[in-house]
Amino acid sequence: MIRRINKINHKLPNISIIFPNYNGGKEPLECLESITGLTYPRHLIEVIVIDNGSTDGSALAIRQKFPAVELIELKDNLGFTGGNNVGIRRALEAGAELLWLLNNDTIVDKNALSILDVFDNTDVGIAGSKIYFAQGREYHKDRYVKNEQGKVIWYAGGIIDWNNMYASHRGVDEVDQGQYDKVEQTSFVTGCSMMVRREVFERIGLFDERYYLYLEDVDLCLRAARAGFKIVYVPTSVVWHLNAGSSASGSELHQYYQTRNRLLLGKQYAPLRTNIALWREGLRFISSGSPTRRKAVIDALFCRYGRRYER
Repeated sequence: MIRRINKINHKLPNISIIFPNYNGGKEPLECLESITGLTYPRHLIEVIVIDNGSTDGSALAIRQKFPAVELIELKDNLGFTGGNNVGIRRALEAGAELLWLLNNDTIVDKNALSILDVFDNTDVGIAGSKIYFAQGREYHKDRYVKNEQGKVIWYAGGIIDWNNMYASHRGVDEVDQGQYDKVEQTSFVTGCSMMVRREVFERIGLFDERYYLYLEDVDLCLRAARAGFKIVYVPTSVVWHLNAGSSASGSELHQYYQTRNRLLLGKQYAPLRTNIALWREGLRFISSGSPTRRKAVIDALFCRYGRRYER
């Protein structure tokens, strides 16, 4: 049972909001604009943007429009894992008690920090928001009438199929009718909107940079759970996702990292039977799969992780 407590009589924590940007165009500006509307004392929030070597002018636009944001510009693209880790280290050094990791293509509701309530339970280490597709950015736009758009679920809790080593989002593509409005423990929280207690990073370390992109959030949650922390879904905290702003879902980039990292995740956590099935599937990809999937499996076989695929 996850207990929610009114924070009126409690000390409010310092929060660092962190997101990496890579050629995000106008989307990180929209995210930052939404952050300014949060109903939380401004002096307790710091915002850290890690620019992963963007070439589209988005870093300059962030600096000009949001001069109070701490913008760390990297020469190379360190991916979701490396970019976030730079920001996490900076936030921990600055004394942040809670770190809110966001995608750069999100819009946060003004009351999204209601997610803080669950952290009065000291067993809670990671919490995640209810996330909708941004209006008009749904996978299957034709399914929905106009007043349903913006209320189509992208994430309402995480599900792990251990037999096939698939991590999926509960409720995806469903119109929200209150069916996932209970605060509850979940298998994993997506890195699209992930609030993390600083003690989690201090105890288990940061993101595993072998993943570079995709499934690193599942790995972090599984390590946190093994260390005794609870992973919680909080539906009162709402975020909209513009969906695959940095790497299009279904693209070759997506296929490569999902294929390779699924094998890595399986090796670390799945039972032997599942791993055997994963590698049988991998051998089929080597013999008859696409060049992208073939490369992903071969790289996993030879433990070639990190940044290994270019657009």
